[in-house]
Amino acid sequence: MFNLANKITIARILIVPFIVLLMYFPGKITGLIAFFLFFVASATDMLDGFIARREGQVTSFGKFLDPLADKLLISSVLIMLTYHEWVPAWITIVIICRELIVTGLRAMAADEGIVIAADRYGKIKTILQMFACAPLILHDPLFGIPMQPIGEILLYIALVLTVFSGGNYLYGFYGNWLRETAKG
Repeated sequence: MFNLANKITIARILIVPFIVLLMYFPGKITGLIAFFLFFVASATDMLDGFIARREGQVTSFGKFLDPLADKLLISSVLIMLTYHEWVPAWITIVIICRELIVTGLRAMAADEGIVIAADRYGKIKTILQMFACAPLILHDPLFGIPMQPIGEILLYIALVLTVFSGGNYLYGFYGNWLRETAKG
């Protein structure tokens, strides 16, 4: 349970409160530190999966913990961005609601013995959300490059993919449910 991959995932979760605390007090220095921690946390998302597959350390605990860590990271950052009015509240609500719905569907499916694995759209969605949040955390221009508009554009693209991938999960769940109902 506490293999290297899962320890990295746990570290990602433990970084989240520090990012939130830094974002609570916006400024150039706190923004840069929060950005750096967010970058490290985002990078661990790829690292833990790579290590788990390479070392044969894929566990049920890891399959549960990894998406949870992603949701905690992204949701916390989006809430803080909304708190500062750097992101419209409705976007944060849509993204968090999608995550709750998909998590609920997965739990229901698991209760029926059905595994709904993350699909490529869900994985790309997470990556796009991370790429959108990073410049939004910085907020102020960096080396003369305006970060806020870049983050906003990426966030709207991520939002579209978030809704699409959520619909894809609903469709997959419904299809699995129909197949299981037909068997029973």
